[in-house]
Amino acid sequence: GRRPRVSRTFNGESRARREISKEKPTPAPRHPTSRLDELADRQEIKEEISRKDDRLLTLLKDVYVESRDPPVRVKDGGGEHLPCKLEEKRLTKLGHLGDLDVKKVPKGKISIVEALTLLNNHKLHPQIWTAEKIAVEYSLELKEVNSLLEFFIPFAVQEFPKETRKAI
Repeated sequence: GRRPRVSRTFNGESRARREISKEKPTPAPRHPTSRLDELADRQEIKEEISRKDDRLLTLLKDVYVESRDPPVRVKDGGGEHLPCKLEEKRLTKLGHLGDLDVKKVPKGKISIVEALTLLNNHKLHPQIWTAEKIAVEYSLELKEVNSLLEFFIPFAVQEFPKETRKAI
């Protein structure tokens, strides 16, 4: 295992100088498209570019474009804006935040305070707060309530007495 490493590091500086001092290889030939710049300098090509083609000019004169702006719609600033779709709303079961709580929620949805409340109620009293009762109470679908109860579990805060803290 040592022999290849030794041969790699042996006389490295002189080998590097030898490689650097070598004559650089000739570059590969260029593709013909790179010669277009050289061709653009020629006089015949410049004349060809600047010459007008009468046949194309007559075809261009036959083209007629007519454009019209769409009619301007005036927005009525006065009056109330009507909602596009009327959603049924229900009053929320207010939490302890008072003015900060959301007052109305669309049917089929719940606020964060309500979600935490129903999850905690179900955790503490699962016989009373069943999925069916929660669905009726909060106007939700039973399938969504089952998913909510299955995948979301509120945290439980545990406080250790001072005696056991030292042992931990």
